[in-house]
Amino acid sequence: SRMRKRKTTASPHSSTDLSEGKEKLRLRQEVGLISGVSLIAGTMIGSGIFMSPEWVLHHMGSPASSLLIWAACGLLAMFGALSYAELGTIIKESGGEYIYILRIFGSFPAFLFAYTSVILVRPAGLAAVCLSFAEYAVAPFYPGCSSPQVVVKCTAAACILLLTIINCLNVRLATSIMNIFTAAKLLALLVIVVGGLVLLAKGQTQSFQNAFQNTTAGIGAVGVAFYQGLWSYDGWNNLNYVTEELKKPEVTLPRAVMIAIPLVTCLYLLVNVSYLAAMTPSELLSSGAVAVTWGDKVLGSWAWLISLSVALSTFGSSNGTFFSGGRVCYIAAREGHMPDILSMAHVRCLTPSPALLFTSAMSLIMIISGSFTSIVNFFSFIAWFFYGMTISGLLYLKIKKPELPRSYKVPIIIPIIVLMAAVYLVLAPIIDQPQIEILYIVLFIFSGIILYFPLVRFKCHPHFLQRVTLHLQLFLEVAPTTTDAN
Repeated sequence: SRMRKRKTTASPHSSTDLSEGKEKLRLRQEVGLISGVSLIAGTMIGSGIFMSPEWVLHHMGSPASSLLIWAACGLLAMFGALSYAELGTIIKESGGEYIYILRIFGSFPAFLFAYTSVILVRPAGLAAVCLSFAEYAVAPFYPGCSSPQVVVKCTAAACILLLTIINCLNVRLATSIMNIFTAAKLLALLVIVVGGLVLLAKGQTQSFQNAFQNTTAGIGAVGVAFYQGLWSYDGWNNLNYVTEELKKPEVTLPRAVMIAIPLVTCLYLLVNVSYLAAMTPSELLSSGAVAVTWGDKVLGSWAWLISLSVALSTFGSSNGTFFSGGRVCYIAAREGHMPDILSMAHVRCLTPSPALLFTSAMSLIMIISGSFTSIVNFFSFIAWFFYGMTISGLLYLKIKKPELPRSYKVPIIIPIIVLMAAVYLVLAPIIDQPQIEILYIVLFIFSGIILYFPLVRFKCHPHFLQRVTLHLQLFLEVAPTTTDAN
């Protein structure tokens, strides 16, 4: 069977203090249903709903078709999360796609995922969220005009550095910030929803007359519109990264998904309706920060509350993205697919600080070199490539290994639909509007082959790397940790 169990190891270098600290870090089953719903919804509601509506409308051409895209994205996220819920009840380990690919397909494809995720996907996601935070944070200082890109990027970089300090210092502080800022997200969305309902009651329905006029029909345009919409739903799979911490994962995982994602989908649709009630499609398309423009039109002198709420919301979401991104890096290193230094923890703070610092450095590079739209498109291309691989793994288990114990079973048609959607989202933009950057991304993914065979398969590690690791250990004050058995 290719469903290999994780080896239980303990480093001989671990001190007694670290072992005691590791007991605090060891994953415990403390996340219940309410916490699971909060984790999913809190991560999903981030920057996308405040940044992506104008781009979905831009690619679709009409208000009604853009609303259909938002609804379809919510349905696809729901189907994907239900499929992942079954995987989470079969493979009860944290790590999300990485651990599923590792246990089902083996070491090589798992390494390609870890290599791509740690260096590109997770840093790109963090960079995009921090750029949107920066857009809203600096927008009030530049009324009536676009914010300078230098200021936006410097603010985003400062956000990443602050998140790095928070997450390296204290795990509890990072999770507390996540909980506090979730309230700001819900407040901002509720204000926008209520304001939109008031506008509709007053008869501001111009945007919904001839709502399908100018709809775009190209498969590439629809695919890119899905990219922008699905970016707002990213996080639907976040609970699978903490499966080991769930109370009764076989019950909590599917139930949390069934509550959180429909809730977020309804909120997103109502928020988009509110935007279109306050602005004409042309006004929405010309807005650099949709929620700020909405606030200027509806709230008047209180518009600054929207900028503040959205900035707090995106900061909280970026904190969650940074936390999970560092965890993927840490788990991949723990499984031997990344340098040993990235699997170590700080001896006093008991945080995986090397993995967090590496994620931070890669995100800063992304901010310097890219824009929000380009980062989202390339992030989505890679993400859905590996989502498709993970879903195909579920189909393999359902067909070839039906005897595996599982407390929750999703109808096979649902993962088939998700797999078809993943294939479409990967191929449609390439076929309709090929971009040379996509080729670069594909080449980057498969460039991992050059590293895998000498470094992972045959373990040919240059001696100087051991010295570098030792010096980094001393400088960063980190030590190896034990691997939890499951």
